[in-house]
Amino acid sequence: MKHLRGGFTLLFLLLVTVGLSHSQMSKVKTVWVVMMENHNWVGNDAGASFGDPDIKDNPLAPFVNGTLLKISAHPQQYYNPPGNHPSQPNYLWLESGTNFGFLGDSQPGQPQYFTEKHLTRLLQDAGVSWKAYAEPDFGSPVFDTCPLDFSFLDVNHLAPVYFNDINDGLNPESPECLAHVVPYYQLATDLADHTTARYNLVIPNLCHQGHEGVSPCDPSEPADNTLRSDKWLKQNLPVIMESAAYREGGAISSSGMRPKTPTSSAMARFPFSCFRRLPRAGGRRLTPIASTTTIARP
Repeated sequence: MKHLRGGFTLLFLLLVTVGLSHSQMSKVKTVWVVMMENHNWVGNDAGASFGDPDIKDNPLAPFVNGTLLKISAHPQQYYNPPGNHPSQPNYLWLESGTNFGFLGDSQPGQPQYFTEKHLTRLLQDAGVSWKAYAEPDFGSPVFDTCPLDFSFLDVNHLAPVYFNDINDGLNPESPECLAHVVPYYQLATDLADHTTARYNLVIPNLCHQGHEGVSPCDPSEPADNTLRSDKWLKQNLPVIMESAAYREGGAISSSGMRPKTPTSSAMARFPFSCFRRLPRAGGRRLTPIASTTTIARP
């Protein structure tokens, strides 16, 4: 996959499959997308000046550069779009194929998106189950409602809850949200109980995503954000990889979003490339087109 071109929201990606050849990728049954933060895979290492060094060959990422590289594929020319910073626009791209012209960070409802043309809804309508597992930030309580603000986690990393069909008009008791957006600890339970969805979005907390400048974090973990995120992957990816759902046709994508360093202005194709490689549902390709979206701004 090193020859692949296009896309820019994803800066480093490792696609980990169970020994599948290219021709067998269509047989993938279950996908986990694990969202990391703010690191280029390779570049001029400019991010090192503010705590976000490049990942390739970095001694602060031994698990990624060792274990994962041996069993994964990784594109090397995916770029962030110029000006598409900070977090929320990138996560909206991943979910809906557009950022709706929004270039800031906000909580759901600011604005509210009234469209069903986004990935998780298209999957559900096609009979493909999905679930988002979000890890509460260090020191924050575990949520038992639909997370609609920053009380529990960096909600702008959780794109599905920005859509009205998921948050039910900003209802913290939204049945749709409660059925699909759950605390991270439930992932291990679902894997053990063989109740895993086919598309799984995994959002580590800020301390574990590799985000720079985060405080406080668990003092028992590495102080360096790059090493801390690598350790989190080392501890948590095997939980997925040892599951029956993974062994029986699983694929993991681990990606680092939105660095602050200037990058190429390559065409914006990543979200669509990602969607086209997901399992087909009912014989249909799942490519969101959000050109008719209604947006309610506060």
